[in-house]
Amino acid sequence: MTEVPLRERKKRRAREAIVDAAYALFAERGFADVTVTEIAERAEVGRTTFFRYFGDKQEVLFAEEQSLLDGLRAASPPAPGPPSFREAIEEARLAVEVMCQAVTADRERYRLHEKLVAENEELHDRGERKLLNLAEAMADLLTARGMAPAEASLAAHVALACFRAGHAVAGADPVALGPAVDDAFAVLLRQVP
Repeated sequence: MTEVPLRERKKRRAREAIVDAAYALFAERGFADVTVTEIAERAEVGRTTFFRYFGDKQEVLFAEEQSLLDGLRAASPPAPGPPSFREAIEEARLAVEVMCQAVTADRERYRLHEKLVAENEELHDRGERKLLNLAEAMADLLTARGMAPAEASLAAHVALACFRAGHAVAGADPVALGPAVDDAFAVLLRQVP
């Protein structure tokens, strides 16, 4: 295993400090009453450092999703050749499972995230755009493997629908999210040959 260079470790720590500070402030005062300056001060970084990692305070709430998107875009295809529609759904299912695990790893943070998104229309809209970006990235990967663009897009958006269905059932419960999403995929896959 290669050791992560010091510079990279410092970047990660600064980014994590910003996220931790933002969530702490959001928990104390709500989203609207917190400024970027206050987040930077709590994280003990400058505003410039904040903006090196995040475009705005909204983006801090979606840090996990952005990491997942970056990872999905950087992923190499799991198998050569175009997948069948069912194989594409199975691959998307694995990607969505990883996403569920990542966003619910810190259960309290997940609950706060869900509460803030539910209370703030701008955050809800940003979250919807992030989900669409994930579906696009999945579709791009499938297309790169040779799947017809229409089929790849359909498979990715069907996977997104399974996530949405599971999320609707689970609500803000981080323990229920993964199983509820998995149940949605199970219902779908019973219908797909």
